[in-house]
Amino acid sequence: MKSFNHLKWLRVFLAALFFIPIFLLFVDFAVLIPEGVSKILHLQIIPAFLGGFIGLFILQIVLGLIFGRIYCSTMCPAGVLQDLVNRVFCIGKKKKNGIYRFKYTKPMNLLRYGLLAITLLLAIFGITELIVWLDPYSNFGRIGSSLFRPAVIWVNNIIADVMMSMDNYTFYHVTIKTVTTASLVAALTILVTFIVMVIFRGRLFCNTLCPVGALLSLVSRYSLFKISFDSESCNNCGICERTCKAEAIDSKNMQVDMSRCVDCFNCVSSCKKGSLQYRFKPSFKKEKEAVSSMATTTDPMVNTRRSFLATGATVAATLPVVSAVAKTMKKEDEEVESRHWPPVLPPGAINIERFKDKCTGCHLCVTKCPSQVLRPAGLQYGFGYLLRPYVSYYDSYCNYECTICSQVCPTHALKPLTVEEKVTTQIGIATFFIDRCIVNTEETDCGACSEHCPTQAVHMIPYKGTLTIPQVEPDLCIGCGGCESICPVNPDRAIIIKSNLVHAYVEKPAEEEAIEIEIDGFGF
Repeated sequence: MKSFNHLKWLRVFLAALFFIPIFLLFVDFAVLIPEGVSKILHLQIIPAFLGGFIGLFILQIVLGLIFGRIYCSTMCPAGVLQDLVNRVFCIGKKKKNGIYRFKYTKPMNLLRYGLLAITLLLAIFGITELIVWLDPYSNFGRIGSSLFRPAVIWVNNIIADVMMSMDNYTFYHVTIKTVTTASLVAALTILVTFIVMVIFRGRLFCNTLCPVGALLSLVSRYSLFKISFDSESCNNCGICERTCKAEAIDSKNMQVDMSRCVDCFNCVSSCKKGSLQYRFKPSFKKEKEAVSSMATTTDPMVNTRRSFLATGATVAATLPVVSAVAKTMKKEDEEVESRHWPPVLPPGAINIERFKDKCTGCHLCVTKCPSQVLRPAGLQYGFGYLLRPYVSYYDSYCNYECTICSQVCPTHALKPLTVEEKVTTQIGIATFFIDRCIVNTEETDCGACSEHCPTQAVHMIPYKGTLTIPQVEPDLCIGCGGCESICPVNPDRAIIIKSNLVHAYVEKPAEEEAIEIEIDGFGF
């Protein structure tokens, strides 16, 4: 009978408890999931840090010091996704006793701690591109929004066609406009990376490329609870090593590298002798066998000093490189902004520099926008804005009183807005081009832009004869895009929202008081 099997099933239960609601947040197109569920994302380490939830960030570090890297197997959606991939795609892994074979490998400390150091240094210089590309939660978000969500919508539309053929209209067709080429390529790239790494090396991404994994590895090696061998009962069968997807178990020397162990407990549950146990074992309590093996290079404690020195050398060597990269990227962004209008930032972004520093491009706001007005950016706004959301008004507009995007943002890159704040936040100003307007070019009536302006910032004034033409009052415009989205001129609209790089505020339009009229008789 397998020992301690309850630990594995407890881990599976916790993983499902976190993964299912996060997955549903990204694939829910029918608005069935309450907005409040997004609060669970504040437990993600990088969103907690960037969002200023320092208490939750410290909580994760404390959990790592007590239990090890339990976060990686239960709370991290990218980690759980890799576990699911491991269950489905175990190609190339020979079976023995029904267990897929892995093998112990030495940790690549220079790579993982070097990447962590460079990521932190770039962040200090205001460049979060490495965080955008390596943050496990944000990578899962892009996979969810650009791959899983379209797949769910595709299945829904197939079911809708079948049901409608039977005169049943419970399901309805849904169109998706928020997947861009950049977001699709990014999602496919990271998903393929996950699959390839998992197939051949298990949790290689988590233990080499992931900055969260590298950070947790620094504390988990000193965790109070550890997986350790009972040397008296162990017969060196190697089953535990072949089940370790972190490749952290050296069964020959009876060593477990806790800096890479993700607490999946597959090894503990598969040990037929009960020789491998997860138990309270502080670092200062060492058995004689462990003390005698300290000289071996497979002991993670020996590698601590070596890793620290390697990381320090990496930090020192990359300081001038990071500084040069920061200056180059800033110059490139300025050149892009000089050639093109800057992106229209979602409500709550406050200003473009703050938004770029905090946004990790998880695309949750993109999936939750009811009017599908948010799109992930490609390179049209420079590399520094890649994959971050911008507002596109070509076929939709920002709902006047909608605050959903600001409420669900896990990093608070979008400051949570109330309805009162939203209707007075000016994210851009309408700019009118008279040479494009059909009132001028075709001398015909229009006025669509004025009719769709919720603040009366766009109104019609006399033009020629009985014709009227739009005029913009900048002090009333909030940049919602109602005018731009409805303009019939193609491909270049006659009225376009120009972004405010720093969001401004306008006075809320005064509501017209209803005039009471007394009617005598029939009122004719």
